[in-house]
Amino acid sequence: MTPADLKALVRTIPDFPKKGIQFRDITTLLGNGRGFAASVEWLADEVRGAEAIAGMEARGFIFGAAVSARLGLPFLPIRKSGKLPCQVIGVDYELEYGLDRLEMDPQSVSDGQQVAIVDDLLATGGTALAATALLRKAGARVSRAAFVIGLPDLGGSKRLADEAVDVRALMEFAGD
Repeated sequence: MTPADLKALVRTIPDFPKKGIQFRDITTLLGNGRGFAASVEWLADEVRGAEAIAGMEARGFIFGAAVSARLGLPFLPIRKSGKLPCQVIGVDYELEYGLDRLEMDPQSVSDGQQVAIVDDLLATGGTALAATALLRKAGARVSRAAFVIGLPDLGGSKRLADEAVDVRALMEFAGD
């Protein structure tokens, strides 16, 4: 399937979660077996050479785990606060509406390990930047990130590039 075919599988829901937002819903892409497989294959090609794949809760778990299985690599779950039963390291970060926190098991990363981030959507880049900072705090080298959808008008790609992360998006949508 071509990137245009895959983009056609993403449903747009206007005015969600608030008026003026065009929500890009990937459940229709996930519900198409060939489309999901093609998306995973594209993402895997973009991060090939990494030593591990990290994905952020929750939809990053779907794509990141599939990519890590496809490449035979470890998957590193980046969790929301309070979800892990072990000692964790964490990073607080800002959202439009307040603060949030990402955490991980620091023992899941080897010092100097090359980790690629995989997620469903890149908008402002806040979550991806926090995940990058968290992985680096654990000792990983993070220089690549691949997303199913990019919203370039919201600046996340530039923010990650400013942190020396090469960003790839399978498809892009204008606006927010």
